[in-house]
Amino acid sequence: MRDFKEAMYYEKMNNGRVKCFLCPHRCTIKDGYSGICGVRKNKNGILNTINYGKISSYAYDPIEKKPLRNFYPNTRIFSIGSFGCNLKCRFCQNWQISQQLPPTIEIPDKDILALAGENSIGIAYTYNEPTIWYEYVFHIAKKIREIGLKNVLVTNGYIEQEPLKELLPFIDALNIDLKSYDDEYYRELCGGNIGPILETIKMSAEKSHVEITTLIVEGENDSPEKIGSMAYWISQIDKNIPLHITRYFPAYKMNNPPTSLDILTELKEQADKYLKYVYLGNV
Repeated sequence: MRDFKEAMYYEKMNNGRVKCFLCPHRCTIKDGYSGICGVRKNKNGILNTINYGKISSYAYDPIEKKPLRNFYPNTRIFSIGSFGCNLKCRFCQNWQISQQLPPTIEIPDKDILALAGENSIGIAYTYNEPTIWYEYVFHIAKKIREIGLKNVLVTNGYIEQEPLKELLPFIDALNIDLKSYDDEYYRELCGGNIGPILETIKMSAEKSHVEITTLIVEGENDSPEKIGSMAYWISQIDKNIPLHITRYFPAYKMNNPPTSLDILTELKEQADKYLKYVYLGNV
């Protein structure tokens, strides 16, 4: 078992506290406590990552499942995830690993690399939020790039610009959740805000292949006008960025009924006015 690994992107403060700069929460953390993500812990005035190398889930997935529809279609990718998240979405579809502490295993680097190359285009860092697995993702992504394979990040996009800038040269594709085009939605249902995610999309689109996913929760973020505005905003970056409009099912702390297919179809029609590639998911 690996010991805790010292985190990147933090500074030491008075009274044994530390301040984390990985994500926009910028948590100030007392000795013995963790940040909002649950995986960056202050131990004797040093910020440690308790999830380094800890794998809760792994599988070979079709690349379309990420979802990435316009990146090496009809291939498969070795997918790995850990635990924890820096958002607290009430509708989380993977809450068992994002909001709880699941069983984990550790796989040696040489075996990870071998698995990534076994009839697979590389590794997808997914299932929970990979940006809070930053140190491990950064480490493995560089090794994957060295052997000529691909790195894919499936992320909520809630990361500060400096760590994102350092990671992006090793990331070939991202699927970024844009959960709503409404800051109030982010604050009330997810425990974050939209501004940093929009910046992540803009920065990532300059360096890597980007696709965007919006999970539609009926009665919460299903306004055709908002989806139209969001699609227009995306089109101003690049109208070729694919948008996945996906269907919500009850999960975690939200019991709204599954999203109507008629609503999804209407929202797709709005997005189609501005974007070349709009896909429906979970239908």
